Amino acid sequence: MEQHVTILGVLHIAWSALGILIAMIIFAAITGGGMLSGDIEVMTITTTIGFIIASFLLIVNLPGLIGGVAILRHYQWGRILTLVVGFLHILNVPFGTFLGIYTLWVLLNDDTRRIFNSERIGG
Repeated sequence: MEQHVTILGVLHIAWSALGILIAMIIFAAITGGGMLSGDIEVMTITTTIGFIIASFLLIVNLPGLIGGVAILRHYQWGRILTLVVGFLHILNVPFGTFLGIYTLWVLLNDDTRRIFNSERIGG
């Protein structure tokens, strides 16, 4: 199960990093579109909208990134955080569903619980 925990951590980090990259691209595209217009009012509106959308995506993806790093370090709180994130991923069809099911399978396994309970209690 140790290998599955490592794979799972990397998958959560990669999935979250992809979401953060998409947030940056959306911000740049929306803000850039407003700048192309040359109108100050349009630039203000598009920058605000781009910032709100990018911030939302950043907030949604940060727990997965943090949880992925934490389970690689075998922190018990990281296991719990990643379980919550994995459960929420199930709603993101199709790739998130596979990641969510894999997360639940790995982190609810008795061998995995022993790994997290024995190595770092305080984390």
